[in-house]
Amino acid sequence: MKAAADERPRLVGLAPVIAPETKLVVLGSFPGAASLKAQQYYGHPRNHFWPIVGALLGVDLVAMPYDERLATIRHRGLGLWDVYAACLREGSLDSAIEAAEHNDLTQLRQQAPGLVAIAHNGGESARSMRITSALGLPVYRLPSTSPANASWSFERKLAAWREVFEAAGLPSPGDRGVPHSGR
Repeated sequence: MKAAADERPRLVGLAPVIAPETKLVVLGSFPGAASLKAQQYYGHPRNHFWPIVGALLGVDLVAMPYDERLATIRHRGLGLWDVYAACLREGSLDSAIEAAEHNDLTQLRQQAPGLVAIAHNGGESARSMRITSALGLPVYRLPSTSPANASWSFERKLAAWREVFEAAGLPSPGDRGVPHSGR
C-alpha cells in the first residue's frame, strides 16, 4: 500500500555537473534509488549511461572512480543534470514520480556559456523540452539509458547517442580530447 504523500520523504536530486566550457548537457529525469543512495549520476550498475559515454569518448569511464568520471566528462565538454530537483517517488521508475519540482533549466546558458546543445535522456526528461527549447539551442531526445528501456539494444542506443555527440562537437576517441573539427 502506498503511503500518503505527506508521509513520504521528499527526495532531493543531485547537484549539476556543469562547467563554463560545457558544450552539451544531458538532462535525466530524476536519479533512481541506486543513484540517490550512492549520490552519483547513473549509479545503477545496469544503466548504460557510463558505458555509452565511455565508448563515445574512447575512455573506460566504468573503471574510473566516480570523481574521475566527472572530471573526464567535464574536460570533454559534457555536463549532467536532471529536469527535476525534487519529487515524491517510491522505487526508481519515472512513472512513479509525483509532485515534481523542476530545476531552473532557464539558467543553463548562464552556467555554461559555451553550451551548444541540450539532450534529454529518455521520455520523462523530454517532457521538459518546451523549457529547454526556449533557450534557443538545438535540443535532442535520446533513448533512455535506463535498464527499464529494454526495447533498445546497447548498440542502438550507442548509435543514437553518437549522432547527438557529433552534432554537439564533442570529441570522439580519435580526437584525443581536442574538440571535433567537423572533418
